[in-house]
Amino acid sequence: MASDEQLHPTALAERPENSPQKISLDITQIQAILPHRYPFLPIDRVIEMERMKRIVAIKNVTANEPFFSGHFPGYPIMPGVLMIEAMAQAGGALLLTEIPDRDKRLMVFTGIEKAKFRKPVTPGDQLRIEVEVLVWRTTAVKMQGRAFVGDKAACEATLSCQLVNRPA
Repeated sequence: MASDEQLHPTALAERPENSPQKISLDITQIQAILPHRYPFLPIDRVIEMERMKRIVAIKNVTANEPFFSGHFPGYPIMPGVLMIEAMAQAGGALLLTEIPDRDKRLMVFTGIEKAKFRKPVTPGDQLRIEVEVLVWRTTAVKMQGRAFVGDKAACEATLSCQLVNRPA
């Protein structure tokens, strides 16, 4: 397989679908694709992406995360729903790179199935988010997401989402 490549997000949709190169994105490139911003952007970097098939992203979990002050005082644990959101946003980054007018569209959840939480995620952990496409349609995608800390599974779920027009 070819070496990793840094690629501007607007050029992603111009690449052949069967391109063998792995694509990585930094936070600035992720923000050019996703509409989410702090404190609701739970992916820091994309380290692998195969067009319309698979994405791997990283979330560096720090003690400065705003949710830790209340979840739970004295025993900080990343909320499971935020791990699911990280998987959805990683999948969204994969999906939205294929949409030329993504500034006029939003990706919204339509389903979360078979969610399982296997290991607490705490400050200092690095969450590796892996998302595989199960079904790809023009305006909807079904994905299998998994999140790991090291080699241990922390969370998994099957996610469905749909592209909708942004309100004017």
